[in-house]
Order: sequence, then structure tokens, then C-alpha cells
Amino acid sequence: MAIEIERKFRVLNEDWRQLADAGTAFCQGYLGELTRVSVRVRIEGERANLNIKSVEIGSSRHEFEYPIPLADAETLLGLATGPLVEKRRYLVQVEGTLFEIDEFSGENAGLVIAEVELPHPDAPFPRPAWLGEEVTADHRYYNVYLSRHPWRSWGQGS
Repeated sequence: MAIEIERKFRVLNEDWRQLADAGTAFCQGYLGELTRVSVRVRIEGERANLNIKSVEIGSSRHEFEYPIPLADAETLLGLATGPLVEKRRYLVQVEGTLFEIDEFSGENAGLVIAEVELPHPDAPFPRPAWLGEEVTADHRYYNVYLSRHPWRSWGQGS
């Protein structure tokens, strides 16, 4: 059983870009309305995955990911329950720690989130100046929520 330990943060400014790779386009959608798990189909560049993740709020969740054929993923995205979540993911190394910066587009345009995966919930990690408010415990910043309640619909000041 795979456990993902991940913390999420808003991004304050563009300073991370000077450290970022070229980024990879992501398009993902969720299948069905399930209460205990999310089932996600994701196209990541030229690869595709089926992902099953428990829906606990916080830094630790069960996660299972399986590669699937790209053509299957494209078909499954057509069955998604709600708008697709589109973003570009950039990889940024800071003091030996990998941050994944997601710059959303489409219905979530304007939202930029940094994620860091950790070996355990209390593991130390660098806090670059562009790292803003932690939103790990805020369900609104989970992709499954963004697929049903796009960031643009939240109103000003969110």
C-alpha cells in the first residue's frame, strides 16, 4: 500500500521560475462521485495514468497509480464528471528538495500551487521566499475539488 505524504502551498510570486524546468502539460479528470476515494485519469505529456487516492484531508493519504495507454486515457477523460483540470507542472530544486509547481489554466487559470513530497509528515524542508500560505488542510485546493468547483468561481480574495 502506497502512502503519499505531501504538503501544499500557495505561491506568492514568480521568483521560482528562474529555477524551474520547461514544465509538462497535464490534463486530468475524475470518474464517478465516490466518497472515500477519488479515481483520476491523467495525461502527463505523452504518458497516461489511472490514479486512486483516498480523500483524507491533510498531508498523508493512500495513493495508487497505474500506467494506462494514452488512447484509453483520452477516452476516459471524455467520461469525467465535471470540468477537466488543466495545468503545467514545473519541477524546482531548492537545497536538494524537489518542489512541484502547478500553474493552472482553463477554469482554474491564475491559481499557482507548490507541492513538496516528504518521507514523513514532520520532515524539514526549505522555505523559499516564493512559498506562501500552507493550504494542505484546505480541501478547496485539492484537484478533485477544483474539478467540481473551479478556482475562478470562488470570487475575489480567495
